[in-house]
Amino acid sequence: MVRAGRAGVAAGPTLAVVAREAGVSVPTASKVVNGREDVAPETRRRVTEALDRLGYVRRPRFDGARTLRMVDLVVHSLENSWSGAVLHGVEEAAYDAGLEVVVSAGPSRRRGGRPERDWLDRLVVRGSSGVLFGLAEPTGSQYAWLEQHRIPFVLIDPVLEPPPGVVSVGAANWQGGVTATEHLLSLGHERIAVITGQRHAQEGDARLAGYRSALAAAQVRDRAEYVRHAGADPAAARRHTLELLDLPEPPTAVFVCSDALAPGVYEALAARGLRVPDDVSVVGFDDLPEARWLGPALTTVRQPLAEMAATALRLLVRMMDGDRPEGTRTELSTRLVERASTAPPPAAPGGTRRAPARAAG
Repeated sequence: MVRAGRAGVAAGPTLAVVAREAGVSVPTASKVVNGREDVAPETRRRVTEALDRLGYVRRPRFDGARTLRMVDLVVHSLENSWSGAVLHGVEEAAYDAGLEVVVSAGPSRRRGGRPERDWLDRLVVRGSSGVLFGLAEPTGSQYAWLEQHRIPFVLIDPVLEPPPGVVSVGAANWQGGVTATEHLLSLGHERIAVITGQRHAQEGDARLAGYRSALAAAQVRDRAEYVRHAGADPAAARRHTLELLDLPEPPTAVFVCSDALAPGVYEALAARGLRVPDDVSVVGFDDLPEARWLGPALTTVRQPLAEMAATALRLLVRMMDGDRPEGTRTELSTRLVERASTAPPPAAPGGTRRAPARAAG
């Protein structure tokens, strides 16, 4: 059982083929190949026999080199600060656990209309013991492949609702939406718009539900025309903000459910000659570095991205060691970070600035 290599040279079976032949997971087969001691004798025998029977060629190792378990971190993009925060958390936790981390982007990218398989092939060749996905949504076939090869994986802050049984770590998005909206209500705002991400996204839906819950608790009307979906596009956020400003009763505050969309909101307000927060208050969500770079600096709900990533790595290590977490969803708390983008709503013409309805939380 051999396959053709990229240069036309015969290559031996992959570690996944060996693992399937021996009836074990890929990480277990990798342990045997790398001489790890934490493998049962009977399991080691089956894997060794499969290696010999299939003609698996072990990669050379340098004498005296320490063999570390390896995990993959797959992120949607390497070009944003969200990924940087996640990588920081994973790196620190991996160092404590004695793991090596390989970082790549986008397992679900497509070439020629077909799902890209290069990433899965590289995963097997490396002998990775587990995978972390950060905002990178595996396809159904990729989920099935990982399950079939018994490679444990954890999702960090998934955009979509994961399939049943899939382990994930995220933030308390509903409570964060409540906190952001309550902050604006406490300043006296009642005309509060919300700009969220794509429709039916898990995190965005939860933040929107928190916004609506806070309005209901304050007996403030939930206006359908105040709810807009901008995906992940700041330009769409700008366009929706301009539409909101054209309403007969434009909002005096905007809760934007992602810091990455906030620049689009600021640009739209500036284009209409409106000032933040004198004319319109803005609250974000994430507490990315961009929140501090905006002028004025953005009040936002902080989700602990580095801590979420570290928690996901520790859960993955438990799964790699054969332990199954009690629940499939772990949520970390959020908190409001007040900066300079929120204030009481502007006064009516000829009047004084409206006072807050209650003390700021």
